[in-house]
Parts: sequence; structure tokens; C-alpha cells
Amino acid sequence: MNYLVGAFKPPCNIFISFTDGRSRKQVPLKKENGKTVMVALFQSQENIVGEVVIEPIHGKKVEHNGVKIELLGQIELYFDRGNFYDFTSLVRELDVPGELYERKTYPFEFSTVEMPYESYNGVNVRLRYILKVTISRNYVSNIVEYQDFVVRNYTPPPSINNSIKDVPCLNLSHSYHGSSARDDHLVPLQMEVGIEDCLHIEFEYSKSKYHLKDVIIGKIYFLLVRIKLKNMELEIRRRESTGSGPNTYVETETLAKFELMDGAPVRGESIPIRLFLSPYELTPTYRNINNKFSVKYYLNLVLVDEEDRRYFKQQEITMYRNLEAS
Repeated sequence: MNYLVGAFKPPCNIFISFTDGRSRKQVPLKKENGKTVMVALFQSQENIVGEVVIEPIHGKKVEHNGVKIELLGQIELYFDRGNFYDFTSLVRELDVPGELYERKTYPFEFSTVEMPYESYNGVNVRLRYILKVTISRNYVSNIVEYQDFVVRNYTPPPSINNSIKDVPCLNLSHSYHGSSARDDHLVPLQMEVGIEDCLHIEFEYSKSKYHLKDVIIGKIYFLLVRIKLKNMELEIRRRESTGSGPNTYVETETLAKFELMDGAPVRGESIPIRLFLSPYELTPTYRNINNKFSVKYYLNLVLVDEEDRRYFKQQEITMYRNLEAS
């Protein structure tokens, strides 16, 4: 039995490493099996340089039809699992057909690689970068080894960053406590007749674009309060859209809930907002990445009355990765 198990093991080991692996920053990456590993971090236009070591298992000869290494940028949609969409594909031939009897080292280099999209692991989509080494063989399956790495791209602060201010006569969408499915997907609900004469607030955020370690600063003004409110909170929500047309899938996650008020407000009262973003696992806003997916962020203001009715007002914000704050 042990002999049969050993017969299916590859006749060699493959090791992939980066030349600057010891000095390059490492970041966590969650694998498909749920485990987290530390991998090298790159950004677009960098040189990716390293070496591949192929080490035949003692006493075994490796006959092959060539050795190559590929640098791949791939998008995988989970509803189409197993099909990868390559938006970056570079190949380097490492060896011509022949035989391997002993350990052999192959250097490789991919110069100024265009990697326009960031690595992303979402609810329904994964964007990843890998190095793939393939030993081609006749009559038996190829020997393949992978090495993941992460790409993050940085954006300078925006030259224009207007504040967000909702004008008076604000219409808040509202729902009853029992409609949680609708709440989760932020489906707008019509207000009850006369609700405009019961609750009138104004909110203001200092800006509309935030880097990932930024602070959201703002104020909520109560101009008219004829509803018995018991608390108010601010949520950060991430909305991931994948696919297109009838095959569009939308997932909304609540990443943070921050209580702004506990108790009933009175007319003329103002509530300050100061929400630090650094504790949360945020990404930049991604818009129509390779026509496959988008990721957007929203600030969702939630007010709850004494009958557990929830009133919403959401506002899209733009997130970006700032080198100085990374």
C-alpha cells in the first residue's frame, strides 16, 4: 500500500522564491482552505525577480518536455468556480526538454509588470496574482507549483474632496423591525404619509473621499423631532457587485456599527461624528474591474424609535489607498 501511495507523488519538489524576499514587506493572505499565510507585497510597475529550484527526489529521474514560469493575474467568480479570467499573463521559458538528475536552480525576471488591479478576496469574487511553474511531461500529468503574492496600488490624495451635506426636508426611508431582509440589502421603502412632518434632520460629513486609515468627521442636526427615538448609529457598508445583466449578484456587508446617540434627541440638538477607519478591514473603491466586479462603500445612518422602527439614510463614499497612511 505504501508503495502505491508513493507512486502517485511527484518525482521532484519545486520551490519558488523572490530575490528580495527577506527584505520585502509581507502581508496576510487568506487561502481557499481558510488558512492565512504571509506573502510578498508588490505594486504595479515593479520588477518581479526570483528563482525556481527543482529538486528531484533521491533516486528519481525527471524526464520533461520543458519548464516554464508564468505570472498570472486572475479573476474567479464563485458562481462560476473553476473558470479563471486572466487579465495578465506573462511567460518565461526556463528549460528546454531534457532530464533532471539533481537539484537545479533557474533565475527568472518579469520587468516593470503592469498590475493595474489590487488583490481582492470578496464574498463572490477573488482577484489574485500568482507565479505558476509547470514541468511538462509526456504520458503523465504535468508537475505544477504555485506561489501567491499580493498587489496593492496607492493613490495620491484627491485634489477635490467636497463635503457631504444633506439639505433640509430630508426624506428618511423607514421600515419595521421585522423586515430584516430588506434592511440588509438597503431596499428603499416609501415613507408613511405625513412622516415628513414628524422627523426632519440634516447631516454633514467633512468630505466624500477617505483613505483607509482616515477619520470620518461630521455632525447630525435635529431640526424637527416628533417621533420618540431611542438611539442612532452609523454603519459602514460594503456592496460587492459581480457579473452583469441577469447574472448580476450583489452582496452587502455591514463592516462597522458605531453608536452616535442613546436616548431621545430634542429639536435643535446636534450630534458629533468621529469614526476612525483604521480598525476595519477596508479596501479601496473598485469600479467595474475588468468588467467583472465592483466594490462600493456607503455610510448608512440608522435611527430607531421606541417601536423598533428603523429609519435610514445612506450616502456613498469613495475609499482610496494612501501610501503615507498604509
